[in-house]
Amino acid sequence: MPEAVWFGGPHRVEIRQEPVASVGPDDVRVRSVVSGVSAGSELLVYRGDAPSDIPPDLPTVGGDFGFPVKFAYASVGRVIEVGSRVARLAVDDLVFVHHPHQTEYVVPADTPMRLPDDLPPDVGVFAANLETAVTVVLDAHPRLGEAVLVAGQGVVGLLITMLLRRLGTTPIVTADLHERRRAASASAGADHVLRVDVDLVDAVLGLTEGRGVDVAVEASGNPAALQACIDASAYGGTIVVASWYGTRNVSLDLGARFHRRRLRVVSSQVSTLDSALAPRWDRARRSSLVAGLLQELPLEELITHRFPLDRAAEAYELLDHGAGECLQVVLDYV
Repeated sequence: MPEAVWFGGPHRVEIRQEPVASVGPDDVRVRSVVSGVSAGSELLVYRGDAPSDIPPDLPTVGGDFGFPVKFAYASVGRVIEVGSRVARLAVDDLVFVHHPHQTEYVVPADTPMRLPDDLPPDVGVFAANLETAVTVVLDAHPRLGEAVLVAGQGVVGLLITMLLRRLGTTPIVTADLHERRRAASASAGADHVLRVDVDLVDAVLGLTEGRGVDVAVEASGNPAALQACIDASAYGGTIVVASWYGTRNVSLDLGARFHRRRLRVVSSQVSTLDSALAPRWDRARRSSLVAGLLQELPLEELITHRFPLDRAAEAYELLDHGAGECLQVVLDYV
């Protein structure tokens, strides 16, 4: 019987046997090859910091945030069976699915993203975070030559930095607590990489001739970083909140720079696209863009740690207590 990773409670990882439905005429069966562990929302759920009064927004998730819950969203596998009416996928196709960590599962055939045949399966795990990064950049609307600050250089922050480099924004200023992530940020294309234990606002103002950045993205998961993004923004600037803080309180000082600079704070969430972009942008267009970026960006080098599925608890413990040691953590199934 297939096995899946469940959180039985905060900091409690369980490998459970998971019965799988039969394949209907419009379904496919997928056998996992590798899956990515998120150091953002997934780790927040693992810690018990997700609000229990809102339901998960993926149909593949099991349980709810009140525990137990089966929560993850970066699975890459091979199609091993297709329903009688399925035409767009075939047996042996490599696919990405927004699905929790599970050895085998059945999903509707319109759920998987077919990956290029020559794409390394490991690279496919970045599809979910790339969707998030693309959505953040679309929400931020940076223009050629504009200064952008990205606070947080975990995997999502690094992907945002890579996309900003392609857009021609300048300077790209990034900040992170951990040395390994700062080194990766420089490789990803940041012009200036700052430590968060310096005066971030003064440093940003110094790099922009006192003006501040046109766009600031908070991608660290640390609510305190949002204040720095606000204070480092130029008149009329935009602050994009990419982090999900869950149940953690966010306290902001909005009595100083915020009002007089006429700043705009916007949320970014991958499950939807900015309505102002319709009808030009939809999920299909975003998925097509992501599929191309998977082949173009240097993603495989971001994988720093691997664990077999039966050692998933060690993967979460590493991310919980040793985040500075790793970038992308993956679970292997073969």
